[in-house]
Amino acid sequence: MLTNRHLLRSGLGIICAVAFGLTSRAEVRMPAFFSDNMVLQQNTDAKMWGTAKASSTVTVAPGWTSEVYKTTTSKDGKWKISFPTPAAGGPYTVTVSDGSAVTLNNVMLGEVWICSGQSNMEMPMKGFKNQPVEGANMATLKSRNPDIRLFTVKRNSSTVPVDDVTGSWAEAAPESVRNFSATAYFFGRQIEELLNVPVGLIVTAWGGSACEAWMNDEMLSAFPEAAEKIPAVNGKIPSKNRTPSVLFKGMLNPLIGLAIQGVIWYQGEDNWNRAHTYTDMFSTMIKGWRNLWNQGDFPFYYCQIAPYDYAIITEPGKEIINSAYLREAQARVEHLVPNTGMAVLMDAGWAGGIHPSKKRVAGERLALLALAKTYGIKGIGAESPVYKSMEVKGDTVIVSFDRAPEWIAGKNSFESTQFKLAGEDRVFYPAKAWISRSKVMVKSDKVPHPVAVRYAFENASEGDLFSTDGLPVSSFRSDDWPDERPIKE
Repeated sequence: MLTNRHLLRSGLGIICAVAFGLTSRAEVRMPAFFSDNMVLQQNTDAKMWGTAKASSTVTVAPGWTSEVYKTTTSKDGKWKISFPTPAAGGPYTVTVSDGSAVTLNNVMLGEVWICSGQSNMEMPMKGFKNQPVEGANMATLKSRNPDIRLFTVKRNSSTVPVDDVTGSWAEAAPESVRNFSATAYFFGRQIEELLNVPVGLIVTAWGGSACEAWMNDEMLSAFPEAAEKIPAVNGKIPSKNRTPSVLFKGMLNPLIGLAIQGVIWYQGEDNWNRAHTYTDMFSTMIKGWRNLWNQGDFPFYYCQIAPYDYAIITEPGKEIINSAYLREAQARVEHLVPNTGMAVLMDAGWAGGIHPSKKRVAGERLALLALAKTYGIKGIGAESPVYKSMEVKGDTVIVSFDRAPEWIAGKNSFESTQFKLAGEDRVFYPAKAWISRSKVMVKSDKVPHPVAVRYAFENASEGDLFSTDGLPVSSFRSDDWPDERPIKE
């Protein structure tokens, strides 16, 4: 018969054993995205890292092979290892051990994409309050798919680079999809459907965030006005989502090194009033991310900001800045930075709101770019036509385009209502425009001697020119005049 003393000793022994078991199991630790339900990039050298007992051996045993991979931790317990991944498949287990094993379950091999930017990337399928996502409810209802995996990085603004994020992987299902980025989901759904491989989507986005916030100190050194606003270590952060470098440090830095296929990006609205720096800044950011990832020029596809009447948010008496200059700055980047592409959204905006509902359009146009340019699917149109040149014949301007092998199409006719012409006085007047085969002819009775043409070059212009594949032409101008002149009615 056990005495009270024996029971006490036995109970303490059990408690100590459980505590020791919990401690030993917790020795091997990894960032949150190395966890159950994750997707690892297929056909590559995948990397994993974390902490464990100091100066110990860490082994990684992937379930798709009998091979066991080993590394040794540093004196502070940090470790990093790489191992080859085969073609897409799963589910698998991955066991990591320093003597005490941690097993990751339901791991898939497939295509991994980082999805970043501001609120139009962050906007969930359920929409924002009073701001729906078109068609999202039925898409969410039909979303159950164990081959699509979702991870959302919790918002975090930091003055120092952090090593981990808060978040967890989930299989696509109505409950998880409802709260996940709509643009990212529609993108991933197309990739999974067309390639028939698992897809992992990691969203790291924050509404209202500036491009500067997603760059580190080194990248920002080329932009003194932004660099001087980088907060000191543990210093005050004036704006959690706009202050330079703080989102890079808090939400992107932990992901760097994770094997990925590429990045999709939807940002620019916060930079609308400083377009003059955006081409260089955005280009520097892309190159900077690629350099840090050390994975070559991985694909980087991005959305051009959609039309929106920025006068709504402009204080009375202040100049209304034309966001078409920001769209122009974005359009330059795909011609300057290799392996990039821009999804034009001139037909998918909302003049009265900065969060347009057509997120399926945004996601699927990003997917078209990836499917054609990264995955090599032939027979589809993926890139919008771009302005090439203008020629003046008498009182008529003839506009030519690149990337328009099947010529140019109108929305519902062979005419466009979005063109304006200017003469030497630099005053733009609305013009009549009509499509003639591969070109657009533009004419205005008020501009007998035209020298410049603009298309949809206002804040909330709705595009009405397309490729025959249905991809809209970006707003553009032929001039490079530094200041904006009035547009006559």
